[in-house]
Amino acid sequence: MTIINSKQHSGREVIGRLLKEHIAPYKKRLFLAIFCMFIVASTAALNAWMIQPALDQIFIEKNRTMLTLIPFAVFCITLIGAVANYGNTLSMRYIGQRIVADMQTRLFEHLMKSDIGLFHQQSSGRLISRFTNDINLLRNAFSNVLTAITKELLSMVFLLGVMIYQNAALAFIALVAFPVAIYPIIRLGKRLRRLSDKAQAQLGDFTSSLDEVFAGVRTVKSYNREEFEVARARGVIESLFRLYYKSSRIQSASTPLMEILSGVSIALVIWYGGFQVLEGTISAGAFFSFITAFLMAYKPVRAMSGLNGVLQEGIAAASRLFNIIDTAPKILDKHDAQALVVSQGNIRFENVIFRYTPEITGIDSVTLDIPAGKMAALVGLSGGGKSTLMNLLLRFYDVQSGGIFIDGQDIKNITLHSLREAMAFVPQESMLFDDTIKANIAYGRIGASDEEIITAAKNASVDDFINSLPEGYNTMVGAHGVRLSGGQRQRIAIARAMLKNAPVLLLDEATSSLDNESERNIQQALQELMKGRTTLVVAHRLSTIVGADIIYVIEAGKVIESGNHEELLAKRGKYYQLYSNDFDND
Repeated sequence: MTIINSKQHSGREVIGRLLKEHIAPYKKRLFLAIFCMFIVASTAALNAWMIQPALDQIFIEKNRTMLTLIPFAVFCITLIGAVANYGNTLSMRYIGQRIVADMQTRLFEHLMKSDIGLFHQQSSGRLISRFTNDINLLRNAFSNVLTAITKELLSMVFLLGVMIYQNAALAFIALVAFPVAIYPIIRLGKRLRRLSDKAQAQLGDFTSSLDEVFAGVRTVKSYNREEFEVARARGVIESLFRLYYKSSRIQSASTPLMEILSGVSIALVIWYGGFQVLEGTISAGAFFSFITAFLMAYKPVRAMSGLNGVLQEGIAAASRLFNIIDTAPKILDKHDAQALVVSQGNIRFENVIFRYTPEITGIDSVTLDIPAGKMAALVGLSGGGKSTLMNLLLRFYDVQSGGIFIDGQDIKNITLHSLREAMAFVPQESMLFDDTIKANIAYGRIGASDEEIITAAKNASVDDFINSLPEGYNTMVGAHGVRLSGGQRQRIAIARAMLKNAPVLLLDEATSSLDNESERNIQQALQELMKGRTTLVVAHRLSTIVGADIIYVIEAGKVIESGNHEELLAKRGKYYQLYSNDFDND
């Protein structure tokens, strides 16, 4: 069973991985953006510095030449800064959106290649929450925070340079209060990350709950549980509200803190700077240039403190995404794995032992022989291990002991792709995608011609039904095939398996959703499909496997009886009981 990594990454680790794994591929654009930021920051500092000659040369010394030159210089500086700002914003937005898209693709690809156990451990709602909520938080962090913090930091450095150039003593007074704010802002950021983790965990649970309720809406309504579900949802929503409101309070606290500290600094600067002007220590132009640089530097400082919360949420989101990406699958090809060669189609389970957990045994020392080109059936009460054996054959899980062989080849030593390519699987609960009927059948073999798709539909006794629809094969089936009946969905799933035309056929109660008439219609098609193929069938309705070449009775993960239909009836054992009950129920 796959266990998702729950490691708590530090902010430094997350940022380091994002830089190395997702930002590094776009370093050329990043260098362009940094260059543009450098220009933007320097133009901001130049504009602040220009206050001194403007005030001293124009307003005090009445220099008419400077009256023309200084405004023109300010305009040029501003124009250059605006163009650089455009280049910086565009480059950083591209990098941010590209990183998010790459992360989504990487996450989806990882999930598609992960063990099936991961999907059993994590609900679809929680995984979808990673794709939507966490990705949005990451996008917000990249699109806004990364751009703003880098640009504002450079601006602050350049403006600080102007302040020190004009008057180092004033610069020290102006900045002495800001380090005091760093500690509480860091503490607030850590609290925001913890709250973000809690909120996203609850949001994932809520998304999962919504998915279940919407999928089971008929059960909800048939039991009159609408108010119960509303009350449960209201409780989760209120809990989310409290978490988000608490986050908002923490985020809102940083701005007033900076306002108070900046007010203290401005008051001290005006007092001490004004005293120096009155004493003639510095000129009025130098003082106002300093004040301008200081006020302009305050903007990036306030912006960075306000964006800290968004940054922490983005780091927390990236950490959760990395936890999934770092969960390595256990079902993998060996480095020397070979492609499966199906020469005949013999399948053998040899002393197979499999446990879902150390406490729960799924299969206990099972040995099965399925002759090439023959039909083998697995029967028994629910929970006995029949579907587990089929899952092991597909390597959805690996056996803990023993082995499974196809034509003498241990399936652990062959590639997953070639193994599954050799099998056509029809599960008990047919899965249709929210697409056309044609696309759902063609899923069995991408690139199949329309003729081949129609032939498969005819063989599955579903062509007449499809043609009776206004849009025929182009009819949309809805999410999970909701616009079709259970029997129609199952026949389309069987058509998909027929189109695949694989040498091994796996039917996990494939006709369970069909009525008796539909089942009779499709049995003939299945018989045709089984010819020349090794077929493994899991069945509750024993009338469908009377003609099986060999039948294995599975109970509590063990084979308790085997033989053909007549032989097992003659034993008057478990199979006889099951068949008699099945016959009585029919």
